[in-house]
Amino acid sequence: MSGTTLEIIAPTVEEALSQGLSQLGLTADAVSVEVLDSGSKGLFGLGGRQVRVRLTVNPPAGSIAPAADKPKPAPAKKAESAPKAPRENKSRPEKKAVQEAKADNGDHDPLLDTTEAIVSKLIHHLGMKAQVSAHFDENNTDDRRTIQVDIRGDDLSALIGRQAETLNAFQYVASLIVGKETQQWVQLVVDVEGFRSRREKQVRQIALRMVDQVIKTGRKATLEPMTASERRAIHIELRGHPAVTTESTGEEPHRKVVIIPKE
Repeated sequence: MSGTTLEIIAPTVEEALSQGLSQLGLTADAVSVEVLDSGSKGLFGLGGRQVRVRLTVNPPAGSIAPAADKPKPAPAKKAESAPKAPRENKSRPEKKAVQEAKADNGDHDPLLDTTEAIVSKLIHHLGMKAQVSAHFDENNTDDRRTIQVDIRGDDLSALIGRQAETLNAFQYVASLIVGKETQQWVQLVVDVEGFRSRREKQVRQIALRMVDQVIKTGRKATLEPMTASERRAIHIELRGHPAVTTESTGEEPHRKVVIIPKE
């Protein structure tokens, strides 16, 4: 089988490698990989040309040396296994407890794992490098949980764009793909280097200043058009306020928050 070549076409090099290894029935260290065509990126990684990869089976390593080495390490393995056994047994309950604790916190939720994988792939297709983490929004009060996606890396300003237009488009595309992949309605809030967090802090401060005005004048106040996540931040900030209430009005993308005095 040495010297056998196989060409695979797939969305990414990783997928091409995985498919090729599956067809050959080999592991990654048994083949050499050559990227024949790195493909082209479409909008957010969609609609582009797929990559083409050639896998070549490596010649087998010498079999004499491993055979001669087998009798020598055998006693060493037995000697090493004796002291290791109790340490492994002692660590299992602790490891299991840590894993269960993480599961309780949602760290291994399949929906979060899928979200991280899809967002990471989209970023890869954009030619960027970043770390992606996803978690459920702690402020959720209904069954439709919002997933917060945090993206960290260097030189990601292009992913935000002017007035976050690119980031909002990226968020929309990612939400559609995650929803299709998981066959359920999914709401993502994608943040890059804390941009949305800083912006939401600003709109909360604006809303609090407008509350003072509403209380003084007794008249409702309409804020500037905002994204759904920004409007939601204001609703949460003013939820339960003794003097005012809030509501959203208008149509996307010009939907606004209205602060109304309580009677």
